[in-house]
Amino acid sequence: MSIKYAILPADEVEDIVFSEIMEDSSDTLRYNVALTETVVKYDGAKPRFLYGKTTYTHTEIREILSTSAWNPPLPE
Repeated sequence: MSIKYAILPADEVEDIVFSEIMEDSSDTLRYNVALTETVVKYDGAKPRFLYGKTTYTHTEIREILSTSAWNPPLPE
């Protein structure tokens, strides 16, 4: 399996072809803290709606998703 990841602006969620990615609806997408971006994952050929978007490996996306932009601060 060669799962890849891409980050999209939240206003492009309506363009996602869910049958071509591993998430099955907008309800299963992960958004950043500001709700301005989301991440999708796919296996195999890059879906057409992702052309022009950067592709990330699992290691790369884990590093991105571990930042404060993707994780709300813990309560004190």
